[in-house]
Amino acid sequence: MSIVINYKGEFNQSIEYFKKDISSLRTGRATPALVEDVVIEAYGMRQPLKALASINVQDAKTIGVEPWDKSITPAIEAGIRASQLGINPVNNGKIILLPLPELNSERRQELIKVLHQKLEAARIAIRQLREMVRDEIDAQEKAKEISEDERFKFQDELEEMVKEFNEKIKELGEDKEKEINTI
Repeated sequence: MSIVINYKGEFNQSIEYFKKDISSLRTGRATPALVEDVVIEAYGMRQPLKALASINVQDAKTIGVEPWDKSITPAIEAGIRASQLGINPVNNGKIILLPLPELNSERRQELIKVLHQKLEAARIAIRQLREMVRDEIDAQEKAKEISEDERFKFQDELEEMVKEFNEKIKELGEDKEKEINTI
């Protein structure tokens, strides 16, 4: 059994975290991921919006938030205004509508910068995992649990897997950048 295969799940977790991380970057389309983790002060504690209301897409440029308890509607509105998303909530008495303003070119460039920072963080996470697996391979060779040939084979497998995951990160980043630049 390959040492490298034992760590594939951790590499996949890095990719999943990266996908979730970039899903919150605003594009031209409405998506619940934009607001579901906005922190709201309600019931004497701070909670994500998704724990207090149902969130759905009304149309391509509008998100609807329906609080389960109508008494916390003002707290939800305040939390969304304070969230730095640049969204101004509109309360129609039953549901809070979040119309997404058009992205200007300056805001698109800011989002792309943030995306590139997140891409680099994901690549760093993959490199750190690679080093951890490499150290384990070396330790097993020193302990005479594997031969030198096996060490080289495992290191080649590891490099192949790292290359594959870096490609996935690059693809996801390019897709998100296209999405941000789509008018």
